[in-house]
Amino acid sequence: MSWTKKTQFTKQDTLRGSVTPERIWWDLTYYHLDISVVPDKKFIEGKNTIYYRVLQNAKRMQIDLQPPLQITKITQNNKKIKFTSDGNAHYVILEAPQKPGSINSITVYYQGQPKEAVNAPWDGGFSWKKDANGKPFIATSCQGLGASVWWPNKDHMYDEVDSMAISVRIPKTLVNVSNGRLRKVEEHQDNTKTYHWFVSNPINNYGVNLNIGDYVSFSEKYLGEAGELDMTYFVLRDHLNKAKKQFKDAPKMMKAFEHWFGKYPFYEDSYKIVEVPYLGMEHQSSVTYGNQFKNGYLGSDLSGTGWGLKFDFIIIHESGHEWFANNITNKDIADMWIHESFTAYSESLFLDYYYGKNAAAEYVIGTRRNIRNDKPVIGVYNVNKEGSGDMYYKGANMLHTIRQIIQDDEKWRAILRGLNTDFYHQTVTTKAIETYISNKAGTNFTKVFDQYLRTTKIPVFEYKIGTNATFYRWNNVVKGFDMPLDVTVNGQNKRLNPSRAWQTLELTTNTLNVDKNYFVTVKKLY
Repeated sequence: MSWTKKTQFTKQDTLRGSVTPERIWWDLTYYHLDISVVPDKKFIEGKNTIYYRVLQNAKRMQIDLQPPLQITKITQNNKKIKFTSDGNAHYVILEAPQKPGSINSITVYYQGQPKEAVNAPWDGGFSWKKDANGKPFIATSCQGLGASVWWPNKDHMYDEVDSMAISVRIPKTLVNVSNGRLRKVEEHQDNTKTYHWFVSNPINNYGVNLNIGDYVSFSEKYLGEAGELDMTYFVLRDHLNKAKKQFKDAPKMMKAFEHWFGKYPFYEDSYKIVEVPYLGMEHQSSVTYGNQFKNGYLGSDLSGTGWGLKFDFIIIHESGHEWFANNITNKDIADMWIHESFTAYSESLFLDYYYGKNAAAEYVIGTRRNIRNDKPVIGVYNVNKEGSGDMYYKGANMLHTIRQIIQDDEKWRAILRGLNTDFYHQTVTTKAIETYISNKAGTNFTKVFDQYLRTTKIPVFEYKIGTNATFYRWNNVVKGFDMPLDVTVNGQNKRLNPSRAWQTLELTTNTLNVDKNYFVTVKKLY
């Protein structure tokens, strides 16, 4: 199945999802987001100063901000400049010369009542909640919907700032936690204070967040692959004791994932878990958590095997995104499988590290029950359209299958670590990831990726047993599909290389069993 011609995309989809002429000529270098949050009015106001490197001469710049928020003015060189608007896209009319190679900046002032999230994090925006004591409990989430739902920016995944400052002014009785490290807290005479955070690493727009509440915190030092890592946990005051017990999964996660993926990518910015009023999200160095201090996914096991109850799903999954999403980031949201497939697969790798290979296999195989095969895993490019939710567990099972084909777990681990080293702090395409894995494995996986990412078809291994031979082939596969398959024939392990044409195994077969680690359908013909 592919996307049909009936799929309708609007001009706004294109303005949001493509690298427009008003985006391509400038390269982000730095943001300073400086805002005030007024909980009682569900109101925000502030400014974002955007620093950029000029790549080529231009006079118009696209900045994105979604209604009901409004831009009040834009300045460059302390001079107010004009802009026009087309829906969520706002075109800044630049008066100053834009000399290639120079670093310039504009400041965008804005205000309003931002979109309120109905079902965060899937429906993004602001979550304006109250804790059990009636105090404000506020958080942002915006994956897919876009960071421009709450602050003005270059809202496309392909370009990331090199670093960022985040200043948030709130009532003095509350605490704000954002990305990176806290530089200072500034107190004001109007019963407010400003929390100044700084991110020293590149960060994608949707990874930026603010979290406001009656937080208390505790910390630990983790000795990891790049030295000492600060790990800090922010939770509501009444939840401190529960968090100290549940968050023991965090250093366990770090140990397992540094083994599989390489060093944590943001030592300079620390690692934090922050309690929020929704389930959770992979905000960079500020992982948000709302899993009710339970193991599993809100206490349930998504695999149905029991293994999913051995860990806190949100701590493991959302932290896995620090490597796949925040370190390695897709250029276009159509390639979001790069974020979700590897991270869903990381759940089984966590189990592999602590409970062994069989436990990991049982878990990832168990998650197949969540696969719908409704549409392709890869979405539509240049219109901000992600693919199927199967990017989680269909993608994870594709990766698990590739591990079986490689037949060398240390080579497989080297590939996973190599991805995070060679694409360190970069935005990438599907093609780059596919090519890298094939080259490092020494096996061309092009048709495997085509099958699992670009169609809804699961390969069918068909076989029939004759008097003196066994016949087998692939069915329901893309042209040229060439995936090998491990089977057990009469109790002996054997690797077959089926094609779409019938092939012959010259022996009498009483039993033929396909390795369950391969994500295929098996059909015996009579």
